[in-house]
Amino acid sequence: MPHPTSRALAVLLACALLAGALAASAAHGARQSLSPPLTSARALDVELGTPLRAARLAAADVTWRGGPTTTSTGETVNVLVSDALPPEAASPSRWAEFLTGLAHGSEISALTVYVGTLDDMQSICGQNALGCYASDQLVAPGETAVDVSPEEVIRHEYGHHIAYHRSNPPWNAIEWGPKRWASAENVCARVGGREAYPGDEGSNYALNPGEAWAETYRLMDERKAGITTASWRIVSPSFFPAEQALAAAQQDVLQPWTAPRTTSTSHVFGKRGAKVWWIRLSTPLDGSLRINATLPGGGTYDVALVGANHRTIVGRAQWVGQRAKSLDASVCGQRSFFVRVTQKGTLGRVRVSATTP
Repeated sequence: MPHPTSRALAVLLACALLAGALAASAAHGARQSLSPPLTSARALDVELGTPLRAARLAAADVTWRGGPTTTSTGETVNVLVSDALPPEAASPSRWAEFLTGLAHGSEISALTVYVGTLDDMQSICGQNALGCYASDQLVAPGETAVDVSPEEVIRHEYGHHIAYHRSNPPWNAIEWGPKRWASAENVCARVGGREAYPGDEGSNYALNPGEAWAETYRLMDERKAGITTASWRIVSPSFFPAEQALAAAQQDVLQPWTAPRTTSTSHVFGKRGAKVWWIRLSTPLDGSLRINATLPGGGTYDVALVGANHRTIVGRAQWVGQRAKSLDASVCGQRSFFVRVTQKGTLGRVRVSATTP
């Protein structure tokens, strides 16, 4: 599981960051055409809300009602509502039903949700926040603030809860987004090109893929609920999800990626056969890649990872034993590779295994 971390949704304070977000998205012109325009209804503050901390939550001068609540789905969610909110408008059972209606998995049982007044929430999350999340605890207002509904906030923050319970090695899913969505959005390559900044809750908040994932989750769930007027206002329009990214996000929620897969194959080099063996690797997801080769004794075989163009050498396997070579590499936007085995010296059987994300 990723290490505990926190996220806060910022209130409108400075429209100046809009220009920066638009400029950063210019490199994605084709994607930009899919994106709704940024509006000035809400922009980002460069000093984001104070992260949710257990000590701040415990010290909050708020009286809570509620607790573990069983919903019509048979699931139990721990929901606490501030006594400062009117009972008829904000009951724990109402919010528990809302939460189990979200697209979710088993992670929902680990969550504790605190719903308070705007003042309650900002006393915990920070004066510039609309909500926050950390380590299975979610804090949100029970009333609309700055033209943002409580449902929008909870959907966004629940997106962080999803990521906290998802895996995306070698990266942290709560900062990079879950495996399939992050691959569909090409987060790895964008980070390398300084077009995305995982974990940045400051001046690059609009280009933080962890926040973009949370907004994608919100948008996905709103569409599921039949809401077609959803906004896209707190992260760069370059992250506005195409249908492929929405499908990947849904899969991350309902069928989480859990482990890499390993495929193995073998080939016999004989006197009359070709001296080069090509193995095609499909790599639809970003992450770590490992090649292991078992070679005939006494041979000096070359084992290389080659780009899809059959020419670019990504890396060469090194000896790790008398008959074994190994290579570690990263998949970062490349959707296929080749393993090239070149026979040198002793003939015989070669076995190659490839572990891909």
